[in-house]
Amino acid sequence: MAPASSRSFDDLLAEGAAVPTEGWDFSWFEGRATEERPSWGYARSMGGRLAGATAVLDVQTGGGEVLDIALGVAAPHRPPLVVATEGWAPNVAKATELLRPRGVPVVASPDEARFPFGDGAFDLVVSRHPVRPHWDEIARVLLPGGTYFAQHVGPASVFELIEFFLGPLPEENHRHRHPDRERADAEAAGLEIVDVRAERLRMEFHDIGAVVHFLRKVVWMVPGFTVEEYRPRLRELHDRIEAEGPFVAHSARHLFEARKPNP
Repeated sequence: MAPASSRSFDDLLAEGAAVPTEGWDFSWFEGRATEERPSWGYARSMGGRLAGATAVLDVQTGGGEVLDIALGVAAPHRPPLVVATEGWAPNVAKATELLRPRGVPVVASPDEARFPFGDGAFDLVVSRHPVRPHWDEIARVLLPGGTYFAQHVGPASVFELIEFFLGPLPEENHRHRHPDRERADAEAAGLEIVDVRAERLRMEFHDIGAVVHFLRKVVWMVPGFTVEEYRPRLRELHDRIEAEGPFVAHSARHLFEARKPNP
């Protein structure tokens, strides 16, 4: 395949629109887009937590890729019980295929629904980039003394790209997902905060095909995104990348650890 820099605007659009979007494997972006990783190394850190747990729930597992890596880190001291939930049907299938060999059942459960598990079922609940943490449900399914350990998307994440397509967003959107707000919500559900760490991380998009695939994969960035509707803006961004180099944005991530009190 020819390098992206030598290919036409239409070819890059077509490629970005054709790449499958299931799961959270971002290897397709290699050489075409980059994102700095948080210093805490979430999958590795999760693996350490798994090794000390007995019953684990991974919420909104996506395609199961992060849990699969963490289980590899935890071996041979992996917990006896690990269960994952996922709300999007294509990801349920992908996660099931990946995690079945590890003995991990994947439960199809809508993101907004009550967890299909009893009270106090898990001593560790994990999640990477949940759409919205269900604090009351997290507290309910945790054993007393159990831990919630997750990496969340922070406020104004990738807003440089979002606002390029949608224009300036209301100030309230910039405060959405703020770790202080999530801390308060977790405490309101009865959890004790152990640690919160936040970082902003540089992202670079090297060609317009990478932008198209990213916006198709992370569907909440520009809701309803299609190549046809945004073609003029895509053309403008393509010309800008060709003239000035990679488009730079910044993701926001925070590490969140909370504990259910043990009377």
